[in-house]
Amino acid sequence: MLIFKLSTSIKKLFTKKGFTADVHEFTITERNTALFTAVKQVPADLSKYGGPLRGYFDDYSIQEVDIETGELLFFWSALEHINPADSVVPASSATSSNNIWDCYHVNSVEEGPNNTFLVSMRNMWTIYNIDKKTGKVIWQLGGKQSDFKLGPNAAFSWQHDARYRSENRISLFDDACCASSTSPPEGQARGFILHLDYKHKVANVDRTDYHDPALYVPSQENTQKLSNGNQLIGWGQEPYLSEFKNAGNTQRNPSFNLLYDMRYPNQNLSYRAFKNKWVGLPLYPPSITVDLLHDGQATAYASWNGSTETVAWQLLAGPTPFKLSVVIFSSPRIGFETDIHVQAAGPYFQVKALDSCGNVIGTSPTTYVKIRRNRRK
Repeated sequence: MLIFKLSTSIKKLFTKKGFTADVHEFTITERNTALFTAVKQVPADLSKYGGPLRGYFDDYSIQEVDIETGELLFFWSALEHINPADSVVPASSATSSNNIWDCYHVNSVEEGPNNTFLVSMRNMWTIYNIDKKTGKVIWQLGGKQSDFKLGPNAAFSWQHDARYRSENRISLFDDACCASSTSPPEGQARGFILHLDYKHKVANVDRTDYHDPALYVPSQENTQKLSNGNQLIGWGQEPYLSEFKNAGNTQRNPSFNLLYDMRYPNQNLSYRAFKNKWVGLPLYPPSITVDLLHDGQATAYASWNGSTETVAWQLLAGPTPFKLSVVIFSSPRIGFETDIHVQAAGPYFQVKALDSCGNVIGTSPTTYVKIRRNRRK
């Protein structure tokens, strides 16, 4: 079952055909449908692959479901179309995982041109281009049965997050690590873009992005194209996030074109990282609290968690909740919570959030503050 928030409502979608939704991919298409991956253990004799007699395939599916009705619109199974013998993970590994052979490990799906899907299978070291109508593989890149010759430095392994950049360019994250926790890495982790020459069936490196210092990343990660052509790299299991200029860098010069590098605190990490422009318009009102001092002086504290458009605060005060007047027309927003000092007795106060044009975009509840009386000596 998948649960997600759409606008102001919460939707629950259920996977079909006995599969269980997994964490690798979930997107909402332009058709307002949900596209996601799901997995199911299928009983099988794995002995002919070198695995246990009574074993299981980890079969991955791609499912598209109508968000409103829950109807299954598209279904594709890896086991029905991809030969498990092409896996780089030996079937014998199933004996250490409840006899389950994770031969495919689908970790990204993206809709492509001409009614196709671009699918990454980590444990195949392969990117597949799939015909959505027939389910057949149009071409595959990498792995044991690659339709493309890989040019210098273009080979990849244990990859994540395959995405179209154009019809003949794709980006992906080359983990180059690892078959198991004790296996050595194939190479240094990197984000990179490949140019596909369909006529000559050759894939060449278009650009690469390496981290400084070098990272060896066992799983996860992604690459994101930004609007200015730069690349944002999320380093997955390693707690880093980096942005590089459009030209990228090389393994010999990993600090070249690096704009910034961020490290998550403690043991935090991110499966994928994204940089986007967004507008925060909370569904709840701004907050206010007031310290009322003697001689009519007060300090109001205004905040609106999640608001990105608030640039200033307007403060109102009055003797009753129904007789409020503006005492501070505009106080610039400073940080999460803004202190506003004012000569106003209240005892009722309210703040209004202002945008960059001076428009009121939010109004707090009215708060009452008990007046402090000076004691006579």
